[in-house]
Amino acid sequence: MSYSDFTLKKVKSQFDLNIVENEDLFSTIEEVEISDFLSMILKQNIPLALAISTEKACSELIIVNIILEIKKQLNISFFSGIDFTVDKEKGLNGFCDFIISQSPEQFFLDSPVLAVVEAKNEKIVSGLGQCIAEMIATEIYNERENNRISCIYGAVTTGHAWKFLKLEKGTAYIDIEDYYIKNPKKIIGIFSYMIKQIA
Repeated sequence: MSYSDFTLKKVKSQFDLNIVENEDLFSTIEEVEISDFLSMILKQNIPLALAISTEKACSELIIVNIILEIKKQLNISFFSGIDFTVDKEKGLNGFCDFIISQSPEQFFLDSPVLAVVEAKNEKIVSGLGQCIAEMIATEIYNERENNRISCIYGAVTTGHAWKFLKLEKGTAYIDIEDYYIKNPKKIIGIFSYMIKQIA
């Protein structure tokens, strides 16, 4: 068993979570200006990524550029496609699409880990259980590294649509709103808010 085996129902049952799906978590967060470079890249890459319509294309052409912008603005580190085995017996093992860490260290994953981003080329709902399992693993990882953080954030995205999550005190909050790549300033703003809440 690994992260990818978790559905929303399974992760709720196995980890005795409360799931809250009806809260507006981030709509009031202010947009953040983005670089001209990101604007140009997205204008060029979004139509291509949506035409190819695979997880790999969306990850390489859209998602990684969003995270690179966050790295540039906030001096965080991120990791793509790394093994994040935290507790194999509980199924908290496997590869994460993207992990964002507060540490600027880029040669190895250092804590505190702030957020995970799961890419899906199908419906966002199909990635929610997997993302929450990765967020639970992140919470455990941080505690082992003596970095207790009050909440962990996550996102599931098709590249075009983005759904944000928060894990806090045994409750997984799934934002009622979806956000779209046509407004990258809002997406960057939400990530900036997440990171600054923990910083």
